[in-house]
Amino acid sequence: MSINRGKVVIIGTSNVGSAVLNKIADFQLASEIALIDLDMNRARGEALDTSHAMSSPYCTNIKIHTGTYEDCRDAAFIVITAGPSILPGETPDRLKLASTNTKIMRSIFSEIVKYTKEAMIIMITNPLDVATYVVSTEFDYPREKILGTGTMLETYRFRYLLAEHYDMDPKNIHGYVLGEHGNDAFVAWSTVNCAGLGIDHLDEYFHFKEKLDRHDIEQGIIQAAYDVINLKGFTNTGIAMVACRFIKAILFNEHTILPCAAVMKGEYGIKDVALSIPRMISQDGIVRSFEVHLTDDEMAKLQNAQKSVRAALDGAGVK
Repeated sequence: MSINRGKVVIIGTSNVGSAVLNKIADFQLASEIALIDLDMNRARGEALDTSHAMSSPYCTNIKIHTGTYEDCRDAAFIVITAGPSILPGETPDRLKLASTNTKIMRSIFSEIVKYTKEAMIIMITNPLDVATYVVSTEFDYPREKILGTGTMLETYRFRYLLAEHYDMDPKNIHGYVLGEHGNDAFVAWSTVNCAGLGIDHLDEYFHFKEKLDRHDIEQGIIQAAYDVINLKGFTNTGIAMVACRFIKAILFNEHTILPCAAVMKGEYGIKDVALSIPRMISQDGIVRSFEVHLTDDEMAKLQNAQKSVRAALDGAGVK
């Protein structure tokens, strides 16, 4: 069966899945969206609610419906959001979800591979790096077609925090947060640039007497997720935007470079985990990874991220 380039399957329609659905519809990135969930009533409700919105003059027609795994057969994209998340008041560490969500990912992917090895897989389920590693290494599926959203969301949060500090447009800020999607994410400050002004002289340009506290910014990135969880009960809007960014990059064959999670193939001497480093994304998925030059301190942080994710994999019994 040929691929329907406009078809997206979303697996999991709770807070994150519903946000992904609505952002895809808002940005008109699909002609058909199929929703799969253990709670089919919820999936049906989400499909109806968003379908009603398609009557707006601001929208083009998108077919939105509940589905089964057979819908994966001709899908261009499969977005996986299923599985429990960190709840308000719980220990702020995504890696504690490893054992439960590893089993869920195996169950889901066992169904997907019955119908396709052609669709682009957008992984969102946490712990993201663990989930991405499991489906990439335990199933006969092209690895270049499996993209973990990784530290793209932390990168967005970094841009926001730095832009707030200097009262500037966050889109002027370029650079990466790398490593683990979680507590061991780190800013690769050596890659950061602001509208060509560099990073080391921003305090001078903006006439700040005190130097930017980089540690404070880094802590703010990690804390941001838990602030949102504790305030509204969950995070969903930011990660939905990230998912759409990857879909757009693939759909329009952008060859853009974004931080995303995938199994490391020896970059920086790391092979046994999935982590986020800059990767080029096109219609073929991940076409190139970049071993950007990192400082000794940044390398140490990347190695800490590797140890953290590997420990979670070991704890979940993943080789």
